[in-house]
Parts: sequence; C-alpha cells; structure tokens
Amino acid sequence: MTAPRVATPARAALPKFAGSGFQPRDRCVPIGFSGQILERLNARFSLLRSVPRGAALFQIGDPFEALYAVRSGFFKTRVACADRRDQVTGFQMPGDMLGLDGIGIGSHCCDAIALEDSQVCVMPYDQLEQLSGQCSELQHQLHKLMGSEIAREQSVMLLLGNTRADERLAAFLLNLSARFEARELPPSKLVLRMTRDEIGSYLGLKLETVSRCFSKLHDEGVLQVKHRHIRIFDADALASLVSRAARQRPDGTDSSLAKAPPIHAGATAAP
Repeated sequence: MTAPRVATPARAALPKFAGSGFQPRDRCVPIGFSGQILERLNARFSLLRSVPRGAALFQIGDPFEALYAVRSGFFKTRVACADRRDQVTGFQMPGDMLGLDGIGIGSHCCDAIALEDSQVCVMPYDQLEQLSGQCSELQHQLHKLMGSEIAREQSVMLLLGNTRADERLAAFLLNLSARFEARELPPSKLVLRMTRDEIGSYLGLKLETVSRCFSKLHDEGVLQVKHRHIRIFDADALASLVSRAARQRPDGTDSSLAKAPPIHAGATAAP
C-alpha cells in the first residue's frame, strides 16, 4: 500500500508542537548528542518537516539525501515481503534517528510512515558529513549510531528465531519501557501508538497471538491493559521471561531486545 507523500518542507523557527503524550524536543538533535556537538547541530539544522498521520517521510527507492531526527510524534518503518505483505522493521519516537538505511547504497531500503501527526528535523547528509569532518566527536557519535543499528538488527534476528511468543512480547515491552525512561517518561506507563497487528508484524506473530499474550499477562497481574494504554506492574516478571529465553539458548546468551541498545530501527544514539 502506497502512503501519501509529504509536502516540501519550509525553513522556520521551531514551533511549539507536540505529538500525543510526548513533549517536543527543543533541539533538532537525537538523544545522546550533547555539549559542543549539540550546539553545532542545533545552529546548523533548523529545517522542520511535518508528517501527517499515515503519510510517508520517505519510501523504498527514494534517493538518500538526509537523516531525520524525530522531534515529535511516532513512526514505523516497513518493507514489502515477497507475498506483498508489509513487514514492520521498527518503531521510532522523539529522539530517534531515521534514514540510516540509505547511507550504504544511496537510496532508502524501507518506508518510514507516521503513526500520528509527527515532526522531524531534516539534516542534509552532505552538510552533516562536512560538519563531521570538522568535528571528530560528531564523527564518533555518527559511527555509534550506525553501530547501534547493526546491533539492533542482530538482536531482532535472534529474537525472532529463538524465542516464544510471550518472550518476544516481554522483550518488546521492556525495551519500549527503557526508551520511555531515557526520555524522562514513566517507564511503567506506556501508550502504544502502534496497533496490535503492527506489533505482531514486527515480532513475527499473528494478531491473535499478540492479543492472547497481552490478555495472559493482564490476567496474571503483570500488566494492566486498557486498549493502547499499558501499565507495567511487574517488570521483574517480564525480565524473567526474557531470562528464560536466554537460558534456553545453547550458548546461554540473551537473544532479546531487552538488553540491546534501546532502539527500534533507526536509532537512538547511545548516551
């Protein structure tokens, strides 16, 4: 399914703009960038782009021109499978970076779709490269971003290949909780911008299986589930599910997203 395109952005002062529940970031930089780097990026990049719910920031095959720091709202990235189904590859919230997929081949390998009215800060890549050539610390942070994305992709592959449905959902919720906490939001109170079907697509599960796992965790008192509002009562129980999955692997390593960098496809810079 083709998503509507976004209008060409205009340069403007940073407005007071918020997605549902998240306060807008007051600077056009991803989480983890600070000090001199933050000031340089904020001074150089002030181009904002608003992306309405359901619209595409970029699509598969689009020329790679920029990286995008999510300032408000929520996104999903997706690819098309051979049977024409959409496969969700990640979810991005304020402070995350979009567009890293296009660096290698010069065009985007996925679609980035807004799950709600959103806003991104546009950082043209040629300008970013020029600036990183003048600042070794910025170059280092960009390399960390790319490394975190590789680590995330490896964690997702292990998660899908070596865990049960309830373990996958537990790892997903713990990772989302960690990302909320990194943004100074309550880690036990989650608002899911994505649908159950989109969660299932990301975790390699059917919609019915995702709903059944949520109901089971709710009935066991681990979670309170009210539509898209999730309250975590027992994070230790979720962690126990994830640890069980690790113990069941022959090498004993943790195969989940729960201990991976707190990112979902396209990436939050590590502090």
